[in-house]
Amino acid sequence: MLNTLFATDVRQTLDQFRRSVDQMFENFYSYPAQPNVSSTPAERTWTFSPVLESGWTENFLNLRAILPAVNESDVRVSVQNNQLVLEGERKAPEWFEKNAYTQLAYGKFHTAVTLPAGLDVEHVNCRLHSGVLDIQIPIAEASKPRQIQIQTGESRKAIGA
Repeated sequence: MLNTLFATDVRQTLDQFRRSVDQMFENFYSYPAQPNVSSTPAERTWTFSPVLESGWTENFLNLRAILPAVNESDVRVSVQNNQLVLEGERKAPEWFEKNAYTQLAYGKFHTAVTLPAGLDVEHVNCRLHSGVLDIQIPIAEASKPRQIQIQTGESRKAIGA
């Protein structure tokens, strides 16, 4: 009898732990806040946000988005209302089944970055290679720093009284 009570207690504890972990991953991978009660995890929509990096050079703002397993046809980049919008979808492999295990999120993604003033958004350049999307936005000529010539020597004018 003690063995049965102990086994039941362990089973309940493990079941509670499994539910807690499932809840944690639901929150982490942005499942819908109130999923349909009848929906199974395989029917839920997974979303993720790509990792972004940015840096400046003398002539460009450079952005990099990490998009593993995303094809060029599955990603779109646009500029809207002074924001760079990155959207697309990471599709699960064909061999991926409902009972497969993964640490990657599949599904649609959308992110927007507010661009600073002074960029030439008419000449944005994008390149997707090895799961990395490099975006290069030129700095407008009017926004680049200009060197100002400093005059030397004294020039005095006589002021008549």
